[in-house]
Amino acid sequence: MKINWGTGIVIAIALFMSFILYFVIKVQSNSKYDNELVVEEYYKKDARFGEEMVRVQNAQDLDQKPIITKTAAGITIEFPAVYDIKKIKGKVSLYRPSNKKLDFEILISLSNPSLLIPKSNLVGGRWDLNMEWQYNGKSYLTKETIYID
Repeated sequence: MKINWGTGIVIAIALFMSFILYFVIKVQSNSKYDNELVVEEYYKKDARFGEEMVRVQNAQDLDQKPIITKTAAGITIEFPAVYDIKKIKGKVSLYRPSNKKLDFEILISLSNPSLLIPKSNLVGGRWDLNMEWQYNGKSYLTKETIYID
């Protein structure tokens, strides 16, 4: 049987389309390839981007900033002694880029100048920490990326 060049091109295109279709179906059906949105309600978050930048700038302008460190016990957030800890309100959001199910939030309620996020709540890998807090009527936003072993 002899195959001419037209038939060869049709066969090549059909094989290529099958190859691509196989990978599309594999990625869509396998939970290993999770393709969730990074942020729910993306457009609402984008509309508030200007406000977020003001809060980030407020945090950058502070003379004494909260210190976020990774310790053996977990993640420690240390507020400087100049702050009255009873006036600090807000929340700490921990976002795991690789798995949305691991994301969680902790309310800032301090009895001493430091807040500990236990290592038992944290799986190894990258964590994006967003600390939204208010002090004396002014809002601040501190962002940090931490890698847990």
